[in-house]
Formats: sequence, C-alpha cells, structure tokens
Amino acid sequence: MMALWQTIYSVVTIPILWIVLQVLGLVNAKVRRAIAGRRGLFQEMERKIATLAPGKRVWIHSSSMGEFEQAKPIIAALKARSPGARILVTFYSPSGYENSRKYQLADAIFYLPFDTRRNARRFLDILRPDVAVMVRYDIWPNHIWELRRRKIPTIIANATMSRQSERRLPLVRSFHRHLYNSINVILTVSKTDAEAFGHFGLTGPHIEPIGDTRYDQVVQRSTQARKQNILPRAVLEGKRIFVAGSSWPEDEAMILPPFAELCRELPDLLMILVPHEPTLRHLEDLEADLRGGPSHIRFSSMNEYNGEKIIIVDSIGILLTLYSYADVAFIGGSFKQNVHNVLEAAVYGIPVLFGPRYRNSQEALMLVDRGGAFIVTSHEQITRALRNLLTDAMARSTAGTRAARFVEANTGATDRVIAHLAPHLDRTDP
Repeated sequence: MMALWQTIYSVVTIPILWIVLQVLGLVNAKVRRAIAGRRGLFQEMERKIATLAPGKRVWIHSSSMGEFEQAKPIIAALKARSPGARILVTFYSPSGYENSRKYQLADAIFYLPFDTRRNARRFLDILRPDVAVMVRYDIWPNHIWELRRRKIPTIIANATMSRQSERRLPLVRSFHRHLYNSINVILTVSKTDAEAFGHFGLTGPHIEPIGDTRYDQVVQRSTQARKQNILPRAVLEGKRIFVAGSSWPEDEAMILPPFAELCRELPDLLMILVPHEPTLRHLEDLEADLRGGPSHIRFSSMNEYNGEKIIIVDSIGILLTLYSYADVAFIGGSFKQNVHNVLEAAVYGIPVLFGPRYRNSQEALMLVDRGGAFIVTSHEQITRALRNLLTDAMARSTAGTRAARFVEANTGATDRVIAHLAPHLDRTDP
C-alpha cells in the first residue's frame, strides 16, 4: 500500500502542485520569490556544504519564521551540548528563508527543494545528515521516504494534530498513516495531540507528548529583552502602561475608543500601540482615525516626545521588549482572524487581553482557563477589563502571576527534544 501511495503522490499530486505553483507565481509575489529563490539551489548547497568542518550533521526544517522560532531553542541547546555538530537549516517559505539567512547558530541555511523523488535524493546526497528534525507540521513525503530508505533517523518536534484535522479524513488518513509510519519519533505538544496521532493506527514511530519549545524560546528571548532600554525611563516613570501588540485595523477599532474613554479617568495612562504591519498607509490611516482623540507620536520621533498618550510603533522586531514595560497587554489578530503570540506578553507576568478569535491558539485557551488572560468582545468589556486591571493592583498582580506561572510550568520541552537527539550525536560511525 505504501508503494501505491508513493506512486500516486509522485506521479499525480506532485505534477499538479508544480503547475499550481507556476500559475500562482504569475500573480503572487511571495510564490514568485519562492520559485526564484530555488534556482541554482543544488549548486549553492554543494558550495556551502563543501566548506563545512567535520562533525555530526543535524538537518532542521521549518516551514516559515514562526516554526523557526520554535526551532531556535533546539539549535541553541544542540550547539551548547555538542559544539562540533553542524546545524543545517531549511525553509519552505521565502519569509522564513529571507528573514533568517543571517542566523548565526546555523552552519548553512537553504530553501527546501520542491518535493520530487529526484530532488529529495539529490538533496540528501549533498546534505548527508546524521539525523533530521521537522518542526511542527511541514512534512514533505518524498523527503521523508528518502530519509527512511537511507535509514536516517527522523523526528518531528512540536507536533500537533487537531481532532478536526483534514489529515484524518478517510482516504487522506490512509496516506498519512503510511507517511507518519516512515518517521522514527513524533514529539507532540500535548497528550491530546499524541492521542490524535494514535488514531492513525501508527506502528512505526515512538509518539511522546513533551511540550512546546516556544515556551523555552520566549523565556530566553525575554531574558535578553529585559536588558534593552528602547524607551527613555522618563517617558515610562509614573505611568500606567497598556501595550497593544500585533494589532490590525479591526483590533484598533475595538481598543482605541475604550482607551480614549479611560484617558479621561486616568491622566497617567499611556498606550504603546504596535501595528502588525506598520506600513506607511496603515500608519497614516491610524493617525487620521486618532484626530480629535488622544495625542499621539510615532516611535521614530520619540526625541520630540511631549507627554503624548499614544506611542505608535513604526518599526518591527521590538514588540517582545515593549511588552516588558506593560502593566496590561492586548494581543492583536483576535478581532480579525486569529490571535497572535500570547506568550510574548504572558512571560512578563502581566494580564493579557484578546478578542473572540483565539481558538487557533492552544496556549491562549489555557491562559484563559488559568486566569492569566481575559476574552473581551465589545467596547464595554474592554473598558471594564482595562479599568479593573489598571486600577486594582491586587487583580492585576493575581492575573499576572498566573500568566507567568503558566509559562514557567510549560518550559523544558527543549531538553526533552535534545534527549531524543543525543544518541544520534554521540553515536560513533563504523
């Protein structure tokens, strides 16, 4: 049956996917970049791999930037444990590749080639990994089957599987059962995920719930972020600070009116507003919406700060640090489609608010359950929640402590991943 699925995938599915990609490349800039970025890939790989020093080779694959954030604590721990290990990183998407090309702990970074049998063979001929780690869900069948054929141990880290996943539909389920049976170890985020993988009737892999490395990554990053001083102390002192992170226009339409109302009650209130996409047009639209409301200033003009009530952040990459200044945080995306990263705020021990679209995030669900986060769905609820948390020190401290303890209690997954990798790093080849 596996041979049949391999044939169907390579002869039918892959040609269709290739045609779809070429068509999408005509109208979608991101797809065009992905296609262009893979030109000359194997020649580039051969040049870079030829310069590597000897050492065990660990191939780590992530789909994009979000998944690579989950891989970073694994890579850091690998380098600390086995400095001679060579970390070879691949990405599927251009956003992940383009934004991570200078990541210093990786010995080489490439695109993953398109998933044909021939490409998978040539890719592994060049890379010659001793062990492979797939992060989260980006599992490409021909590469997995070629790893199995070569008896190269393969691990999925931070694996998730929803009970409603399309991978569990009858015909698709059979395909994925044979695919997952080609993997050696599946390390899931939760027991529920492990049980969901178990429903495929797998006999090949060892399945174990070990947690999520994102908790380790956010703790490590927050430790570094606390050392940064990107806002003057004089701006922050004596203020009640509300940070709205990764906001979309839909989020801003919900949080700005309650903030304006509370400004009249709390003269020491300051908002740090961090749009998810701080494009010039978005910033200009935002400033137009704020005319006649609370005073505001862009982060890039902070040398002219004069007591404005809202700091609009017009740069990227500093949100984690900005959360460290907050008394209360709001997480964007939750009034648009899906809530963004709630852990980046919770790690600082502050109460977290978000809107009704949060069920994409397992950690958001758990934070609410533990009393470290609160769901708000209207202007009135936002006003009430902010007023309570900003004026009641006990309520704020209690919720913040619960948020911090939740993050702390879920750390340690990285060490458990390393425990599964260690035998392959320590093995002496014949």
